[in-house]
Amino acid sequence: MARKNPPLKELSAKQRRRRVEELIEPFRVTNGKRFRLRDYDPGDTRGVSSKEEAQQYLKRGVELLAGMQDKLYAQDQWGVLLIFQAMDAAGKDGAIKHVMSGVNPQGCQVFAFKAPTSEELDHDFLWRTSKSLPERGRIGIFNRSYYEEVLVVRVHPQILEKQKLPRSLVTKRVWDERYEDIRAFERYFARQGFVILKFFLNVSKKAQKQRFLERLERPEKNWKFALADAQERKHWKAYMRAYEDAVRATAAKDAPWYVVPADKKWFARLVVAGAIYDALAKLRLRYPEVGPEKRKELAAARAQLMSEGKSRPTRRQSRDRVKERPKPREATATSDSPAALVPPAPLPVAGAPAPEA
Repeated sequence: MARKNPPLKELSAKQRRRRVEELIEPFRVTNGKRFRLRDYDPGDTRGVSSKEEAQQYLKRGVELLAGMQDKLYAQDQWGVLLIFQAMDAAGKDGAIKHVMSGVNPQGCQVFAFKAPTSEELDHDFLWRTSKSLPERGRIGIFNRSYYEEVLVVRVHPQILEKQKLPRSLVTKRVWDERYEDIRAFERYFARQGFVILKFFLNVSKKAQKQRFLERLERPEKNWKFALADAQERKHWKAYMRAYEDAVRATAAKDAPWYVVPADKKWFARLVVAGAIYDALAKLRLRYPEVGPEKRKELAAARAQLMSEGKSRPTRRQSRDRVKERPKPREATATSDSPAALVPPAPLPVAGAPAPEA
């Protein structure tokens, strides 16, 4: 009987990080020397027993990512690049949509790379993706990337002939040289303060067939299917070798690969979310602290806002208030006043002479 995992919201921050680490570690590749794709099962779920359980974890994970992305944007020091590579129908679009659903669009950019244009072919193979790299404080997402140059181009060498490279440079080492260029680029980018996470959504040939048939049978999904997608299945083994070699040659601590089981879309999304959460948690992101001068400025702004609504009276209102002011009462003598010491004048007696002035 599978062990039931506790709800994520009931775990402490430390327990949560440990749980995420347990989930993603089996799929992380930081050294590709011993990597073999056959060691990774596309149907693995690592003890997550159901789609409902995975969705509960994902919901909480999305909430946590939203808060971390907000700090990333405010701090404006680190940047993040997420690269998604996979065979057709592996679930790249769905993973991006669900995992990043809670992130502020202002701090996130998504770019999908198709076949290169004529302008892009007139540049080096890293040029078109370099234009779309994220700024500091943002999360950049590449739906396919420069890795297409060592995947589909390797499976179909005729594409390389259209890239206008001098013949003397197209040797047997061309793929190794491109791996070296990619590693050098990623190493440089990581040294500039950018986190690089690469996801290979590892779908089985059987699961891909089922998804293709679903696209054909459901009218609202017909638009996703092209005949070329089915034809590419003939090159399945060649693609798997190309993916294996790419992971072997470019996996590193500063740019790890995650070979994500993708036969269960709900589990693949959970692993992707966990990997992003783990990477951001290690950055120890904080909101910027303000200094004394800034605090004075904030205090002044607060005073100004609080004073609103307490407007000064107009000149006419002041005159009216003076007119309405009550008259002062006449002073009466008290026992403490000087007037109290003077005896009152005697009352006049009838027939008596008036006192001399």
